[in-house]
Amino acid sequence: MKGDSGKEIELPELFSALPREDLVARAFWVLSSHGRQPYGRDPMAGMKTSAETYNPPTGRGVARVPRVKGGGQRSGQAAGIASVVKGRLAHPPKAEKVIYRKINKKERHLALANAIAFTKNHEAVAKRGHRVGRLELPLVVSDEVETIPRTSELRSFLAKVGLEEELTRLYRGIKRASGKPRQRGRAYKTRVGPLIVIANDRGVGKAVSTIPGAEVVPAESLSVLQLAPGGVPGRLTLWTESAIEIVRSMEKEVEPRIAT
Repeated sequence: MKGDSGKEIELPELFSALPREDLVARAFWVLSSHGRQPYGRDPMAGMKTSAETYNPPTGRGVARVPRVKGGGQRSGQAAGIASVVKGRLAHPPKAEKVIYRKINKKERHLALANAIAFTKNHEAVAKRGHRVGRLELPLVVSDEVETIPRTSELRSFLAKVGLEEELTRLYRGIKRASGKPRQRGRAYKTRVGPLIVIANDRGVGKAVSTIPGAEVVPAESLSVLQLAPGGVPGRLTLWTESAIEIVRSMEKEVEPRIAT
């Protein structure tokens, strides 16, 4: 908790998996599809009109497109097709499109093992933009981190560990979005920060919530979605001792397929 080196532990074999970025990226995009909802346009959008093509269509000196019948300002204007003002969309999004993708169980497990292995790769972590300096990865911390109740205490701890420059990057990286995102609840953009993998949340979850880009996840719920945001592996990850033991218990499912 003071930022000093403690005891040494043996890492699980999952940290020695052969890194494969393509496998991690595929698993990320498949799993991210599970959180999406179908969306589409009204099939009759732009077609709720009385427009019809003149019969016969020739001999009037105008284009042969459907025109609104009756009187008034709208009368005679083209409607009901894709190439006119207030017409329909040519190829609108359809609610019946299948968004949900699937991935083999063995492939998903192997992708998780690869994503875990990338957290040990100093080059991959630095390539993502994290400020790790000469820190030895992966970062394994005491279980006492799970009990940190306040953001100020957590920031102080991260600075002692050697992540002060990383915190500066996160707070300076808050940008105000422009255009439509501001109208849709996405007013600010933040950078991806460190991920803290724990065994039990005893207060640290609330402390992390106000640090931009930082997250806490239980080791049992660990996924490629947290370890490789955007499908790019190498997220800066802090592991508690208990979380390491949970990861060690996951080897039984993945170990036969790890290429070391």
